[in-house]
This record gives sequence, C-alpha cells and structure tokens, in this order.
Amino acid sequence: MAKLTPKAQRGLGLLAMAAVLGLATVLTLTALEDNVVYFYGPGELAEKPLDGRRIRVGGLVVDGSVERNGDSARFSVTDGDATVAIFYTGILPDLFREGQGIIAEGRYDGTSFEADVILAKHDESYMPKEVADVLKEKGVWQDDAN
Repeated sequence: MAKLTPKAQRGLGLLAMAAVLGLATVLTLTALEDNVVYFYGPGELAEKPLDGRRIRVGGLVVDGSVERNGDSARFSVTDGDATVAIFYTGILPDLFREGQGIIAEGRYDGTSFEADVILAKHDESYMPKEVADVLKEKGVWQDDAN
C-alpha cells in the first residue's frame, strides 16, 4: 500500500472537514425548517399550498361569528378581503372578543383552520405586527388616531 504524500493527506483532511461541515449544515437547516411557523392572512391561504404544515393565521375576529360549545369554539377571522373559519378546542384567552386582532396557530385543510393556540392582543393599543401589516396591506387598518 502506497503512502500518501503530505499534500495528499492535507487534501483528504480538507475534504473530510468539508463533508462534515456540509452534513452539519444540512441537519441544522432541516431542524430549523421543521420548527419555523409561517404567518398568513386569510386572503393568502387559498394562494399557497400548505401540505398540512403548522402555520399562523391572523386578522380581525368577524362580528357575530363566535359560536361556543362547551370548551370548543368556532369563529371567523378576516383581513378585509377574505375570511377563514377557525375551529378551536380549549379555553379562549380572556381578552378574546369580536372585532379584535388575533393570531391562531395550527393547520389549514383548504377550507377551515384547526387551531391549537390562540393569541389575543393584551391591551387596547396593541396589535400583533403581522396582523397589522396584513390589515394595512388590505386597506382595512384603523389607526387609533381616527
């Protein structure tokens, strides 16, 4: 068996390090992709294939849409253009109410959204940035100054 020259040994060492670094990068990016939860407005849901991924949907709770049944609730959220039905099992936050900005986290099946987390704004002046951006984009943002 022939001995490798120092130059060949150095080349093999660099190749091995590059392979390990590449594998570590792929594993890190795969783990991050599994944990990223994207935000969509109701109008964007029909445009994107979501394949059962966890996502967040935000907008304003439609007046008159909240139906409670024991520990579950059904309500609609709008961004001014589109509306999506949201189903939630659990206790809604105390600050949850109609006309309020919320973010729901869960899965969209193409027609309705099954949420397992509901986030409501914590005071009258706060609106989640993602919800505010979607409402401003759709032209239904109501500034407190008005």
